[in-house]
Amino acid sequence: MYPLIIIIGPTGVGKSSLGIELAREIGGEIISGDSVQVYQKLDIGSAKPTAEELKLVPHHCIDFLDPAEPFTAAQFKLTATSLIREIRSRGHFPIVVGGTGLYIRSLLDPYDFSQHGSEEIRSKWKEYVVLYGNLSLHEELQKLDPETARQLHPNDVFRIIRALEVLELTGETLSSQRQFRDNEYQPLDPSIVYIGLTAPREVIYERINQRCVAMLSQGLIEETLSLLKSGYDSTLKPLQSIGYRHAHWYIKGLITQPEMLRLLQRDTRHFAKRQLTWFRRDPRVRWYDIETEPYEILNSIIETCRAYQTRVE
Repeated sequence: MYPLIIIIGPTGVGKSSLGIELAREIGGEIISGDSVQVYQKLDIGSAKPTAEELKLVPHHCIDFLDPAEPFTAAQFKLTATSLIREIRSRGHFPIVVGGTGLYIRSLLDPYDFSQHGSEEIRSKWKEYVVLYGNLSLHEELQKLDPETARQLHPNDVFRIIRALEVLELTGETLSSQRQFRDNEYQPLDPSIVYIGLTAPREVIYERINQRCVAMLSQGLIEETLSLLKSGYDSTLKPLQSIGYRHAHWYIKGLITQPEMLRLLQRDTRHFAKRQLTWFRRDPRVRWYDIETEPYEILNSIIETCRAYQTRVE
């Protein structure tokens, strides 16, 4: 009776505000599909909803993990699937809002997460990092899986180790497995409303530039410094995400604040471009332009949900 609504799109396009507006209109609860918002104490850099926005409608998968704890797409799938059942049982609409592509695909397609991995393999590569450093680890991946290595920054130790772990466990590169998965799109269940938000590139880029300026004025550097002083290592996966790694560079004196802002804006724009490339490949997304169709988006989602409910009654 209560369709699952998924709202995706590049960073800065307005997914969160639309999700809140929709949830208030139809009686929904929001599940964050963002890989950084799950962590406590990472508020500004992850662009979490404000305290006032969180009070407007129930939110889930936000602020429930310590930054030192790992969180995978497999864990997101289990958590979100359980939440969707709970939300429906309360007579509410589950609304997944986010831009982490693998999280969204894990909900829509039959990804096999039965292989939990090997702590022994992970420990071996962690010790390797301690002895030889991040660059050497990245070079090892470059030899074995150059396609994945090209997509990962040398400081993204968590994902590099995961790629090496998959290779040892399965005998196949992560890039070859992902290429197979990413190009297969099965028909969606009729209970899923899959919405994508977009805008002209210059509009998205301007919104991103403004958001980055706002993050600095809101205290991104101070938030990062507080995390580091609290004992969180800068190599942790969430602290290597966009914003936090830039603030860390500034704190270490590697770049000036104006240079930090420039790099933050540039890398966020590049990230938004990668998000769009990922989601554009999926033919099941129904796209809306926030510039030309601002009023049609909400009404269209509501009408689609009502039509589905009428069919199943």
